[in-house]
Amino acid sequence: MTSTADVEDNLQTALSLTEQAIEDGASLVVLPECFAYLGPEEGKFAIAEELPKGGPILDRCRTLARARNAELVLGGFYEKTPDPKRVRNACVHIDAAGNVKSVYRKIHLFDVDLPDGTSLRESAGVEAGSEVVVTDTAFGKLGLTVCYDVRFPELYRALVDKGAIAITVPAAFTLTTGKDHWHVLLRARAIESQCYVIAAAQFGKHFGTRVSYGHALICDPWGTIVAECSDGPGYAIASIDHAVIERIRTALPSLRHRKL
Repeated sequence: MTSTADVEDNLQTALSLTEQAIEDGASLVVLPECFAYLGPEEGKFAIAEELPKGGPILDRCRTLARARNAELVLGGFYEKTPDPKRVRNACVHIDAAGNVKSVYRKIHLFDVDLPDGTSLRESAGVEAGSEVVVTDTAFGKLGLTVCYDVRFPELYRALVDKGAIAITVPAAFTLTTGKDHWHVLLRARAIESQCYVIAAAQFGKHFGTRVSYGHALICDPWGTIVAECSDGPGYAIASIDHAVIERIRTALPSLRHRKL
């Protein structure tokens, strides 16, 4: 999806796509980073909500999960902090009963100056998290990460050590880095972790010079892309197959061969 500063329009798009995915058989739906708002920095402070209590944004997502008996992962949710000028970039797992099951706060913050002139300082308004989070879903243990985390493989090792068989990477990956690194990094994390990787994504122009790469996708533990979105709004859907995980981890037991 292409989120902007229009929160209501973003939510309508996100929840409509979620409904479509559920109609298509999805029992768990992952929304991208910044799904409710991707606009000028000051706007995110006004819409941030306390967790797990929530507010209007979280309530609408919880209501949908409960009504459709489906789990949701809100890929990048602005969580209120005591500082009115800082939020947390949270990844929120809602179970099929509409309860907040787990919350991961993004550990690695994106502070870069890109060749196209884009300058991003996530740490200026975001408080980093520190906890590695694995949550229980209907299909098994799901590791939670967000966007820039994908460049830090040690986090994914820690998630595997906590039992993850699939890992989320909801993102608003820039076009500049995404066109060269998105597929490579996601496939690498899947291969080395021997987990499914579920990567929801922002796509297109949001505001100013901010443009996201898109290509939401799902990788299997062999690193094969089993579903991928083309340009524009849509969703990728695939099954988490425990037999595939077991076969790959048995045939190539690299996780058991670790020395460090």
